[in-house]
Amino acid sequence: MQIVFYARVSTDEQTAAHQAKQAKAAGFEIDVVVADEGVSGVSTALADRPQGRRLFDMLRRDDVLVVRWVDRLGRNYADVTETIREFMRRGVIVKTVINGMVFDGATTDPMLMAVRDALILFMAATAQAQTEATKEAQKAGIEHAKGREDAYLGRKPSYTRKQFDSVVDAFNRGEAVAAIHKATGISRGTIYRIRDNRGQAEAALARWAA
Repeated sequence: MQIVFYARVSTDEQTAAHQAKQAKAAGFEIDVVVADEGVSGVSTALADRPQGRRLFDMLRRDDVLVVRWVDRLGRNYADVTETIREFMRRGVIVKTVINGMVFDGATTDPMLMAVRDALILFMAATAQAQTEATKEAQKAGIEHAKGREDAYLGRKPSYTRKQFDSVVDAFNRGEAVAAIHKATGISRGTIYRIRDNRGQAEAALARWAA
């Protein structure tokens, strides 16, 4: 049996090493780290990523696949649910660092199977919903800024687009403000403002074309 950690890194502010460090801190003994960098989880299915394809080749029955959260596998509902089910069909156990979820195809108890499958569906839906919410916020911010070139721009945001996305991503995973502050370097006050009024924070970025 081998324990394989998979990381998907989509921005310059994320690193595979950081994600692997989180997993080890959570108690996972990792044998192999596999990472795709600069890859979108929205438009590129796991099987279409260079290192994602490698997972399907290297994982065998009783192996364990560890990911920070299911959004590392993808942000498309259908793709994520089918990916997890395919690994389970192969006898691979999928575990998440955040929330400590375990998806094991060896489960035969009907109630446990129902709970497991419901969790897969819920977490995959959450990953896609998070992406769609971010897109809508971006759209609202852009629309708010259109045609207002002479308008007062307001205070320039103290965070970048990548930092904003990281904060939103972290809140959707249920992470605490203190942890987000430590990971992003953004002040706690700013993180609270993003949490409490995401649309306004997004609009500020759009006004400054950030």
